[in-house]
Amino acid sequence: MSNKEYRPTLAQLRTFVTIAENKHFGAAAAKLNISQPSLSQALVALETGLGIQLIERSTRKVIVSPVGEELLPLARATLEAADAFVTRSRGALGVLSGPLTLGIIPTLTPYILPDFLKESGKHYADLKPQIVEEQTPALLEQLRDGSIDVAILAVPTGHTGMRESVLFRERFVVVTPEEHPLAGRRDLTLADLRELDLLLLDYGHCLRDQIIDLCRVAQMSNPGNGEYSTRASSLTTIMQLVVAGLGCTLVPESAVATECTRPGLGLATFAPSVSAERTIGLVARPSSARAAEHQALGELITRAHTEVIQRSRSVVAS
Repeated sequence: MSNKEYRPTLAQLRTFVTIAENKHFGAAAAKLNISQPSLSQALVALETGLGIQLIERSTRKVIVSPVGEELLPLARATLEAADAFVTRSRGALGVLSGPLTLGIIPTLTPYILPDFLKESGKHYADLKPQIVEEQTPALLEQLRDGSIDVAILAVPTGHTGMRESVLFRERFVVVTPEEHPLAGRRDLTLADLRELDLLLLDYGHCLRDQIIDLCRVAQMSNPGNGEYSTRASSLTTIMQLVVAGLGCTLVPESAVATECTRPGLGLATFAPSVSAERTIGLVARPSSARAAEHQALGELITRAHTEVIQRSRSVVAS
């Protein structure tokens, strides 16, 4: 029987949400940085106060009860509202103040981060951004479980249950060895990709999937599986392989100013009429009460990207 006077604490609700999302007591305790007994006690106190079972326990697995599934979105929304309350109280002088954990994909982070931090410091001095660089699947998982507040990645993600808003689109640039026949061209078509032995990032990077999709449109077979197939984890490594003459690659335009100024590289661009680009967006939980802050954050990211693109286009034109 429930206690009508009982009101759960935020810590108890966070315990329930973390267990429900991880389906494992040990993993939930580690994420919350508390002991497993303390985790169990907090859940028991919550269930006892409400008079219902939220989590079914067994020796093999953890199952969220039907009523637990029904209450889980409300618990998440309560935690979101509490976090927004604290953040807004810290930022009473304006939007974007206090801590904000921002997830960004690795093929964007190193190129826009310096300009983003400069812009945020200029316009929102009280903002304390915490950057998490991960591949898309990890960022979406961390977004779901509340480890990060918002993610900047390629959209659409294909995952339901998230709020996505487009920030900008950026074109791909072809990077070749300096003496390659395509180097310096400004009128490439997708069919020209068939002439390239493409070097791609390792599995899990959304940039790899985007380039493969372009290759499929160009009816190119087995992209990235040529004589010198690689398992590189960064564009910097890919660039070194291109300099060594082991193949060619495609990079987003924002990466050009940082990655493509080293000797031995040639650049080529697609004709303006060719659709060869990726779309970057801001992804957030729909239950988040920080939509206004997310909009301001998106504007900062877009402004930083514009600065980077201007530098990259200067490199391409030189």
